[in-house]
Amino acid sequence: MDPVAFEIFGISIMWYGVLISIAVIIGTILALREAEQTGIDQNTLIDLLLFAIPAALIGARTYYVIFSWDYYKDNLLQILNFRGGGLAIHGAIIAAVIVAIIFTRKRKLDFWTIADITAPSIILGQAIGRWGNYINQEAYGTPTGLPWGIVIDGVKVHPTFLYESIGNFIIFLFLIWYRRNKARVSGEVFLLYLALYSSVRFFVEGLRTDSLMLGSIRVAQLVSVILIVLSLYYLNRRRKEKNI
Repeated sequence: MDPVAFEIFGISIMWYGVLISIAVIIGTILALREAEQTGIDQNTLIDLLLFAIPAALIGARTYYVIFSWDYYKDNLLQILNFRGGGLAIHGAIIAAVIVAIIFTRKRKLDFWTIADITAPSIILGQAIGRWGNYINQEAYGTPTGLPWGIVIDGVKVHPTFLYESIGNFIIFLFLIWYRRNKARVSGEVFLLYLALYSSVRFFVEGLRTDSLMLGSIRVAQLVSVILIVLSLYYLNRRRKEKNI
């Protein structure tokens, strides 16, 4: 499939960008609906997203550049070449959380409530966005003989983008169900999102061939372990605070 979706005034618009835009739109609509049901002013949530979405994009790029510095140190101008590829979801999550913490403190809102509202939207957006990797023929795995393998450059490989997309969509359905039926303390949904997504990512990352590395360690696996530990710690802590 051609990575270019269409052109505007000679500028190629990539399918990857189109899918990310669709993910943002769908995620925003879902978050606004969740906000309405929770009693959070929708305009306040839109204000947050206007800061958090650009920050997430910058964070995703910054994270990728940091762990690919051996290349970018000799190609500084390429740091700003977002169209050339190179975004990392963990960087986006970190940046968005920082912005959300600052925003909620200034607006005197509960961070955990806002985080719970947006968590399903985030994971659904990730599930959609992964299909951009398929179109770009990237983020694939090691060779496999499994029948659902995809052929890249003549070699059948694990469709790791598909594994993560399916895993993310299942997490999305679970979070929606949990939020409406089981959640008893604010922060539960968001912390479960972090723990569950990080578990999926740890597994999938072990199959990928294009991992960002820190020495011999896959960065995404390291960050995933840290997020699992932190999310479970804070989940237990918040339940104890509410005597649950």
